Amino acid sequence: MKALKDPDSLLSEGLAAIRAQFQVPATFPPEVLAAAEQAAQRPLSDHTDRTDQPFVTLDPASSTDLDQAFSIEVSGNDLLLHYAIADVPWFVRDGDPIDTEAWTRGETLYLPGGKAGLHPPRLAEDAASLLPGGPRAAVVFTTSVAPDGAVKLQAVERAVIRSQAKLGYETAGEEDLPAGFAELARRITDAEEARGAARVDPPEQEVERDEGGHFTLLLRPQGLAEQRNAALSLATNLAVADALYAAKTGLFRVMAGPDARAVARLRHTAEAFGLAWPAQATLEQFEKTLNAADPAAAAFMLAIRRAGNGASYVPYAAGQKPWHAAMAATYCHMTAPLRRLADRYVIRAALSIAGGRPVEPEVEAAFQRLGPVMGKADARAGQIERAVVDLAEAAVLAGREGESFSAVVTQIDESGTRIQLCDLPVVARTTAHGVKPGDRITVRLDAADPVRRLVGFSRMA
Repeated sequence: MKALKDPDSLLSEGLAAIRAQFQVPATFPPEVLAAAEQAAQRPLSDHTDRTDQPFVTLDPASSTDLDQAFSIEVSGNDLLLHYAIADVPWFVRDGDPIDTEAWTRGETLYLPGGKAGLHPPRLAEDAASLLPGGPRAAVVFTTSVAPDGAVKLQAVERAVIRSQAKLGYETAGEEDLPAGFAELARRITDAEEARGAARVDPPEQEVERDEGGHFTLLLRPQGLAEQRNAALSLATNLAVADALYAAKTGLFRVMAGPDARAVARLRHTAEAFGLAWPAQATLEQFEKTLNAADPAAAAFMLAIRRAGNGASYVPYAAGQKPWHAAMAATYCHMTAPLRRLADRYVIRAALSIAGGRPVEPEVEAAFQRLGPVMGKADARAGQIERAVVDLAEAAVLAGREGESFSAVVTQIDESGTRIQLCDLPVVARTTAHGVKPGDRITVRLDAADPVRRLVGFSRMA
């Protein structure tokens, strides 16, 4: 929930309360800003000149914190993906004020109307960002992508690059993108399907105010360019994860799939949205049939994400294969160092391995510490997102008190009965006796309070 289209700022009080409740920082301490200014002027002395390579970036059109740029070339039957990642380790040094603050924050927090960055804007949106024009510091990962989508890390090097274009998801056409972009994404997607991956890219939720003054909840599916761009990041993350694991080091992103109870709840949610989930089909099989352009399917994709056991970070451990169920692979994060603390250390480890050097002791020590730090940051981000969703749901329902809604019971526990509205992607709780999961009931909206981010329903006879 990154977009609340609220031109009259009717929800500004609720958003301000969320920022205060979760202590979202409004700026950076003076010593961090001063250190960022000094770091931004650090000369680039260890970087190969790759300014003649045709790199471009592809992000939301308004973005200025650009982590990635890419170029693609053909090598026999393989495609070579040159993925340039912002060289944040060059600007941020162990123990400096920027580093200390980043360990406190963990990741960038996104809220409607603004974000709380991991790094000061002087770096994240200026000196370290892969903006077009002037030469930029990057770490370039070269990954070969075979016809069947198999990936292998070929090289990692510090380089100075020059992005030729800042492309936007909303505006980029096929003619703007490098040759091989669509084919490379297809190969990665085909490989995902072959290994049984269950990655879900749910739409973003947006709340808009209609002409009558009410808020409506919209779901914006990912566009084709955005989906293909995600495949490039996935290819590099998978290749780096394999290289780290082979070198017996690293920090990995792991996740178990939804358990049996969660899958059962999802079946009831699918019923609430009128989606036909065959009894013999697994969740993974059913996911592949969903079309994010269909509002019901889009809402169900959001429900799948919320039903997961949650991903976490774990360091390399001998005899334990790190596994990410949704990717059906060993996987790591390293393509967003401007926005995630852990990525900076994975990049440093990859540079060492590619250069034939042992991983720095400081990096190995960080791998042991990062799991809890990133877990805390992820939990905080999730709590903020849930609070914004609660605010949005209350705003959407405000003024409709007394109306009746069709709902399906998805869970019964000590906290009451959880329901999924059939006509809106709203999950709530109510008191309903004598019901079981899967039952369709009618509920009345008793209260919708955006200030307290609360909605209340009661079952109608």
